[in-house]
Amino acid sequence: MDTVNLLMQGFGTAMTVTNLLWALFGCALGTAVGVLPGIGPATTVAMLLPITAKVDITASMIFFAGIYYGAMYGGSTTSILLNTPGETASMVTAMEGNKMAKSGRAGAALATAAIGSFVAGSIATVVVTLFAPVVADYAVKLGPPEYFLLMVLAFTTVSAVLGKSTVRGLTALFIGLAVGLIGMDQISGQPRYTGGKAEFLDGIEIVLVAVGLFAVAEVLHAVLFEGRVVETQNKLTRVHMSARDWRRSVPAWLRGSAIGAPFGCIPAGGTEIPTFLSYATEKKLAKGEDKAEFGTAGAIEGVAGPEAANNATVTTALIPLLTLGIPTSNTTAILLGAFQNYGIQPGPQLFATSAALVWALIASLYIGNVMLLILNLPMVGLWVKLLKIPKP
Repeated sequence: MDTVNLLMQGFGTAMTVTNLLWALFGCALGTAVGVLPGIGPATTVAMLLPITAKVDITASMIFFAGIYYGAMYGGSTTSILLNTPGETASMVTAMEGNKMAKSGRAGAALATAAIGSFVAGSIATVVVTLFAPVVADYAVKLGPPEYFLLMVLAFTTVSAVLGKSTVRGLTALFIGLAVGLIGMDQISGQPRYTGGKAEFLDGIEIVLVAVGLFAVAEVLHAVLFEGRVVETQNKLTRVHMSARDWRRSVPAWLRGSAIGAPFGCIPAGGTEIPTFLSYATEKKLAKGEDKAEFGTAGAIEGVAGPEAANNATVTTALIPLLTLGIPTSNTTAILLGAFQNYGIQPGPQLFATSAALVWALIASLYIGNVMLLILNLPMVGLWVKLLKIPKP
């Protein structure tokens, strides 16, 4: 009952007029960011981090969270209509979604993506509500040996998802560790790797790193490749799903949610692995004419499952961020920076020291999911118009 009472208090905070407006603004901006190819939530949140100097912490975290999961909803629009994923998590959606669009079923693909995102987001938010406090209670009992092994697990999982070049991945990992060591040691008070420069005593600001890695890199990429990529857009059909589409989508949404939710809790899990895993599962389970649509006319399960897995992963990624202070994606790493800008360190004590903030944030996930469904189904036509903006 304590969890229910705390959640109700969170709703009380999140449903003030100011916080609702911030949530709506964040969801709308996040969806627009997801629709526009090449601009991800990490870039957007990184560029907006300076607002933490002026805006109340609860409002800004609700705003950033809205951008975070709003972008995951919007990323499917470009994948389906342009075959250009707005997010790496939407790569799998493009495989079947774009084929559906070319077959004249763009509306059904967009509908199953939006509804699947809502279903998975809602299920994952319930998981966060029920299990985040339990994880936090358990994490309080962890000592130095357990934290050491947790870091070993994080680095091991990072090494498992490095992509083609292990050397490049490990090099980036150790450069990140080295940069993180710059500044004053919190325990001994000794300066580390400052080169005698007083400016380095506070360490390297996460804002500088985030803007440098994401925003500047994206702008330079757009300038360098301006006009070299010719993109075509498929015609948008009415956002409508047939009875057969519903029968095929509902099990895929549930399976995608079940696959995605655990991955969000794994350090360095990412959204790419669960979406590909969901796609492979749906393809394996499909039979007869449903299976024949994979890779040809476009199978709706190949859109529904990965989109659900994506959103379930994104939502449950808040569990390790809030309870252990471990970000599992680029965007949650920048959200960690936003917390730190307010002088708050996410971790086991967060649920005790900043309970009002945490439960307002969790309540905003429920509110944001409803807002995003309302924004994505009736307003798909408006988001599609954003695709007419030249990418450079």
